[in-house]
Amino acid sequence: MTNLAYFIEVIFQIMTFAIFFRVIMSWFMMSPSSMRGFAGSIYQVLYTITEPILGPIRRIVPTIGMFDISPIVAIILLQVLDRIIVGALLS
Repeated sequence: MTNLAYFIEVIFQIMTFAIFFRVIMSWFMMSPSSMRGFAGSIYQVLYTITEPILGPIRRIVPTIGMFDISPIVAIILLQVLDRIIVGALLS
């Protein structure tokens, strides 16, 4: 695997994990604005990293009841783009 393909794959995996951990943290946190300390700092970093991806998807994909499915759509898109880009670089 070339260095560029490996780097791109790592970036896509980091983004996927960041979205996943943001979702998990949102289940346990009452309100992002009320978070303090280490957990609040981690959530702010995850929010800053993932919102540029989730924000536009959230505007396009409607919520289902009270569930926001934009993280699921984002993770699927990241995985598909990863396979396409890395596959193109390796061929």
